[in-house]
Amino acid sequence: MHPEFHNLPNKKNGESMSKIQTTLESGGQAGSSLAPGLKQRHVTMLSIAGVIGAGLFVGSGHAIAAAGPAVLLSYLAAGTLVVLVMRMLGEMAVASPDTGSFSTYANRAIGPWAGFTIGWLYWWFWVLVIPLEAIAAAAILHSWFPGIDTWIFALSITCGLTLTNLYSVARYGEFEFWFALAKVLAIIAFIVVCAIALVGGLPDITVSGIGTLINNNGGFAPNGYAPVLGALLTTMFSFMGTEIVTIAAAESHNPSKQIARATNSVIWRIGLFYIVSIFMIVSIVPWNDPALALVGSYQRALEYLQIPNAKFIVDIVVLVAVASCLNSAIYTASRMLFSLAKRGEAPAFLKTTTLAKVPRQAVIASTAIGCVTTIINYFAPERLFSFLLATSGAVALLVYLVIAVSQLRMRKKLMAHGHRISFRMWLYPGLTWAVIVFIVGALGVMLTLPAHQGEVLATAGLAALVVITGLLVKRGSPSQAWVPDRVVQEAPR
Repeated sequence: MHPEFHNLPNKKNGESMSKIQTTLESGGQAGSSLAPGLKQRHVTMLSIAGVIGAGLFVGSGHAIAAAGPAVLLSYLAAGTLVVLVMRMLGEMAVASPDTGSFSTYANRAIGPWAGFTIGWLYWWFWVLVIPLEAIAAAAILHSWFPGIDTWIFALSITCGLTLTNLYSVARYGEFEFWFALAKVLAIIAFIVVCAIALVGGLPDITVSGIGTLINNNGGFAPNGYAPVLGALLTTMFSFMGTEIVTIAAAESHNPSKQIARATNSVIWRIGLFYIVSIFMIVSIVPWNDPALALVGSYQRALEYLQIPNAKFIVDIVVLVAVASCLNSAIYTASRMLFSLAKRGEAPAFLKTTTLAKVPRQAVIASTAIGCVTTIINYFAPERLFSFLLATSGAVALLVYLVIAVSQLRMRKKLMAHGHRISFRMWLYPGLTWAVIVFIVGALGVMLTLPAHQGEVLATAGLAALVVITGLLVKRGSPSQAWVPDRVVQEAPR
């Protein structure tokens, strides 16, 4: 929400927030505002495919190998958490669409230090996603063209997708629309082929089914339920990216409606793309197949079904998936950096935009750091890159925690000022408190597990450094309490 809203009179004719926001932006200061360039189909596809990354196609194999068929419980629990967090975020985003999303809401509900901290941590998370996805894409391309070094592929892909983010948000939306559509069609095709195989519809192919595989390979939780908890922590981070739609929708027409629609659809998205596809895999591939964690769950399932060129097919899908994630990482990091600059929490030059309303400096700055970390991965000691990755290991949980605490406090502020909330978190405040307790418990468990302990400590150290920096930056600045406007939101429940 723009500061100008504080001085607006109440609107009595149901004028939507999106109309007011568009008017303010079009008449605001030139060179420092974004434009609603995303179409409805862009936002819709962004919301559908926001949770689909390379982790689903490849990384899920490690979770299955560790927990067995009981990994379904891990995905179900992590998915439930994300649905609840997205509902809370959706309540705040519908009431006040903002490209800073939860960072802005933390600023208003908890305090400037919280918005500053979570905004910079989230930016750092996505800046590190840039080299990770670029390296994954480069590895696939290098296997096809071994004569070209992987670091050349990585930097070339990063620079190429940076260009799509420099021209206009519509260009980003168009690229991401087709990337997302390809991912969605690939998953649906995979589920259909697996379903046909399970009912005996593929000639000369016989699959055991989940019941037989469970009975013949040690039961539903062959390694006990401790690995299920470990897999839960892993799968929880697979869903990071769902919240991007609340950032992107701020650059669309009628953002409140778009956010409400995307938030309502998150249940079936997670159910179809994760729960159903993972169920198909554990119904076809034995959890203790040694190749499962090596080649990835999707490829191994297709190999069991004797699908020709299974590796090449999955490589293409994964390449599209990582390109999509890289594209979104550049977009998300730049918009968060732009939002921080608009609030005076990042260098002022980062809030300037081009004639096409693109925060070009924020895009270039974010990509530059991503390129530097890519170079570090190839030419610096391996421990340095591993340490950088560890600093973002628990950011996802911290973001979820901040969203829950912000919603808990922001609802009270909205209600106290007579704001009618049209899109609500379920069973408030009970479910909100349950999410907070669960996340704090998950962080506590991570501290006791050697595999995750370093991540929590590194992230906590970085967070402490950012908090101290934020307090120094904000020292002497006048603190102004946020006062919500009373504009009635037109969005479905």
